[in-house]
This record gives sequence, structure tokens and C-alpha cells, in this order.
Amino acid sequence: MGEIKVRVRLENHDDRVLFKAGRIPEQDIRIQEVEAVVDTCAVLLMLPQDLVEVLGLESFGKVVVTLANEQKVEMERAGYLLLTVCGRKMPTDCLVGPPGCEPLVGQLILESLDLIPDPLKRTLTPRPESPYLPTLKLK
Repeated sequence: MGEIKVRVRLENHDDRVLFKAGRIPEQDIRIQEVEAVVDTCAVLLMLPQDLVEVLGLESFGKVVVTLANEQKVEMERAGYLLLTVCGRKMPTDCLVGPPGCEPLVGQLILESLDLIPDPLKRTLTPRPESPYLPTLKLK
């Protein structure tokens, strides 16, 4: 089975707020579309530092992250952005990886957007119970 890659749209949330307030024109909203690896062992969204800088996201602290090899490292968190995956949108922050690293979409993103990985087709699909909008549980 191969890895799942998905096209994601990343938009600076603060820029969108400034546009809605009439303070900047729409063409000044910093937006990037990139391929990202779906990693169900990862928790959050991770973006490379150079992409975070292009999007103009602000760092707001560090967290300790456990890597796949059980090594613990400090990583910055930055935000906020609007993330679109498979036509579904959500506001989120991200972990900041080294420049040029591959963007990762983690499990919490998939759960928030109610998307499930299909390893045979190497794609993401909405849950059959929620084909049009994410369905979330509160219990």
C-alpha cells in the first residue's frame, strides 16, 4: 500500500478577516495550494517553515512532539489558517517543521473534517454517513 497524498488549500486567516473588514483587497490574501501526506499516526497539521513564512503565519509558542521513532523534539506552533481538504474547510493552527519538509495532515484534521483514508484508492473520502457536511459527535 502506498501513502495517501492530498491537495490542500491553506489561507491566512488574519488576511481573510482584514479583507472582510474592508482593510485589504482580496488579492492580498495569502493563499497556497500544496500536496500533503495523510499521516494517521500524526495528530495535527505540520507545514514546512518556509511555507509558514510565505503564508505569514505567526508563531505562538512551542510544544513537545513525539516522533515515530519515539524521539521527543520541540516544535513551534503557528497560525491561524483556513485549511481546505476535499472541499471541506476548517480553521486550525499548525506545527512548524524544517524548511522544505513534506506537509502532513494528521488524524485530528481528518476527524474534524469527517474524512476517512481509503488506502486502496490512495485518497480521502467523506464518511458515507456524511457525504455533504462533516458530522461530529458531542457525546
